[in-house]
Amino acid sequence: MLPLSSSHSVASPEIVQAGRVLRERSQRPDSVIYLDSGRVLFGLLESGQLRHQLGMVEGPIWLDAAPVLMNQTYPVDIIADTQVSLRRIPLPEFHKAYAELSRETQTLVRDMASGYVQQTELAVSRLAQDAEARCAQWLLRHASPAEDGSLQVTLQQRKRLIAAQLGIAPETFSRVLRHLREHGLIAGTGNVLSLPQPTALQNVARC
Repeated sequence: MLPLSSSHSVASPEIVQAGRVLRERSQRPDSVIYLDSGRVLFGLLESGQLRHQLGMVEGPIWLDAAPVLMNQTYPVDIIADTQVSLRRIPLPEFHKAYAELSRETQTLVRDMASGYVQQTELAVSRLAQDAEARCAQWLLRHASPAEDGSLQVTLQQRKRLIAAQLGIAPETFSRVLRHLREHGLIAGTGNVLSLPQPTALQNVARC
């Protein structure tokens, strides 16, 4: 996105082993990472595990310049997939290099950064919607008529096992159930859940 200037090049290289988290989503960093070599993954970590992978890049490349330019927190986690060599450029130096670009180049770079951030946020939002849809589908598939004619679901497995079947983290499954409960789509406590609005739940399942 921006050339690595001579002032940037004097920043001390840092060697990071595979598996290390380089950036956490929602973090507001005090530097910008320039990846000299190696491969990193973009995605969403849950309970320390990469549950959703959204992309992969190899150096040399700027890793988190776009959200910094847009003055936003980073929307995804960045994890080293291999051993990587990187440099952390302090924000004042990074903004100084950006300010030295021509006005036309600044506009182009900023527009590209804005588009990148918007697309990434959209991808994250769709992942959340997908998890909710999968949970809704599972509930409807396992529903059975209750004595009063309504639908209910008996959780015969631990939530952790159900979450594994759905391909999501247990925390995500619990969060989705809480969200559905808040919207009146499920009710009940313990292992028996009632589905008071099956048509509305079907709409969620089709999202």
